[in-house]
Amino acid sequence: MKMIKAIIREERVPFVKKALTDKNIYGMTLLPAMGRGSQGGIHLQFRGGILNIDMLPKVMMEVIIPDDLEETVIHQILSSAKTGREGDGKIFIIPVNESHRIRTGEVEV
Repeated sequence: MKMIKAIIREERVPFVKKALTDKNIYGMTLLPAMGRGSQGGIHLQFRGGILNIDMLPKVMMEVIIPDDLEETVIHQILSSAKTGREGDGKIFIIPVNESHRIRTGEVEV
């Protein structure tokens, strides 16, 4: 199993959710996040001064999938989250050894 962790723009979440659902991938966790990458935030001219916003709102999406869906999920996220502008986000792939369903005690390896 793999955990796909994607940090994406808030406004792209509906598109990513639909892209994953179209491939029958329904389970996901969404968390609000603040972050910055190579763009270093944004700098705005405001009332004669410069306003620096160095942490931008993002969403962290986590999806646990079988190994054979890794490329599909990555492709779906890349194609639906991309705007072509700095700050589109990043995808991380993390191995998952096993999971335990709390309600039933079922173990998935």
